[in-house]
Amino acid sequence: MSEKIKKRKSRGHDEMEEKIEVLLICPMKKPERIFITDSLEDLQKAVGGYIEQFSNFDDDAVIVCNEEGKLKGLPLNRAIYGKDGKLVDIIAGDFLICRAPFDSDTYQSLTPEQLKKYELRFRYPEKFYRTFDGIRVMRQKERTQDVPER
Repeated sequence: MSEKIKKRKSRGHDEMEEKIEVLLICPMKKPERIFITDSLEDLQKAVGGYIEQFSNFDDDAVIVCNEEGKLKGLPLNRAIYGKDGKLVDIIAGDFLICRAPFDSDTYQSLTPEQLKKYELRFRYPEKFYRTFDGIRVMRQKERTQDVPER
């Protein structure tokens, strides 16, 4: 599912640059399908700093995020839950979801099924509130009806 982009060198030779299709998830926005190279430079640019990868999924998809997101005070983005349904972590700042098969040393495009799966899973932006019992997560679902102006 990768897209190849041709770039011309100054000498006139073609250079093929492989791009992968991934999901970019920004705070308070719906997931966006983007094409990006799997170069360290492009990944760092997408998340705004040094990258950290982790997986909490039942397939070969991984989250690539800014490893210093919380330290830098980036806006909280989405909650990550364990298999038991309990809150495991909250990602701060923009993050990507891509494939990282165990037998590969590169990131790869998400499959069409994974794109749909993670678009649905992270569809609604989330807000976070500290309570006496811990952290509360509120999904920000779209309004289904118009609200009259005052």
